[in-house]
Amino acid sequence: MGASEIAARLGYKRTVYVHDLRRRYPDFPGPVADLTAGLVWVWADVEAWGRATGRIG
Repeated sequence: MGASEIAARLGYKRTVYVHDLRRRYPDFPGPVADLTAGLVWVWADVEAWGRATGRIG
């Protein structure tokens, strides 16, 4: 899933939020692929990180 889908699931309208998370938190899950269209993450990894850090309730 791309940054725009992650941002939407977390309740944000801008993908810059996801890139800010990557920059600010070294434990944010790394992308599994870097495609021409952008970076791709596994939602389960992002969700687990969000729950562990209290960013997803």
